[in-house]
Amino acid sequence: MPRAIWKGAITFGLVHVPVGVYPAATSEGLDFDWLDERDLSPVGYKRVNKSTGREVPREKIVKGLEHAKGQYVVISDKEIKSANVKATQTIDIVAFVETDAVGPAWFDTPYFLAPDKRGEKVYSLLRETLRKEDKVGIAYVVLHTKQHLAMLRVEGNALMMITLRWASEMREATGLGLPTARPSLRPNELKMAAQLVKDMTEPWKPEKYKDRFRADILALVKKKVAKGQVAEVAEPKGDQPAAASNVVDLMALLKESLAKKKPAGSRKRAA
Repeated sequence: MPRAIWKGAITFGLVHVPVGVYPAATSEGLDFDWLDERDLSPVGYKRVNKSTGREVPREKIVKGLEHAKGQYVVISDKEIKSANVKATQTIDIVAFVETDAVGPAWFDTPYFLAPDKRGEKVYSLLRETLRKEDKVGIAYVVLHTKQHLAMLRVEGNALMMITLRWASEMREATGLGLPTARPSLRPNELKMAAQLVKDMTEPWKPEKYKDRFRADILALVKKKVAKGQVAEVAEPKGDQPAAASNVVDLMALLKESLAKKKPAGSRKRAA
């Protein structure tokens, strides 16, 4: 059983759903260490007192907010929680919206919500109501002393909470030189592009897609180890990016793409 990072309750109206919050994703990125190039000694991450230059033990670090230049108010974790108990103990649903109303650009971090302390029935009630009505809940939640906007949605048999970006964090797509809604596209170009999309359409299977860059880096590391850390990086093989050009033969690209998607025996010369 994974460990809950937060325990409290979902609230909407007078309904109270005791839940635990569990991470729904993990990172598999490459964790590079910092080294001194002169002797390859590890470069550490020290917590240093800026006045004395000495390292500060973790247990001696406290949280402080600067209210005036050089003047801080120290606040403990207990005081942070007591400042607004409800905010730190509830996932407070304030509205319900259509499931597709919140686009992926707003998404931040996903979490699973699991029922806690005999909360199975009311958990199921919320889950099945959201499923039947095709709605998601918009809520406030405090995680790690920071308030988040969040969305609660049904994911299989689970309720998933996805923290969202605030409106002030989103940017408008202005000043990007975007083309007009209907640039000068020929009917044949639209038709062939639509056919290419149909040919490439398949069921969503996330396990099919692999982090090839990570695998290539790990393979390079293995190769360098085998050669005593002296292996040189070879030039990449395979298809190379096309040279930049201001003139694009869109029809030619579409025809070539469609041809690659069809079996060899069924290719026909495009009109």
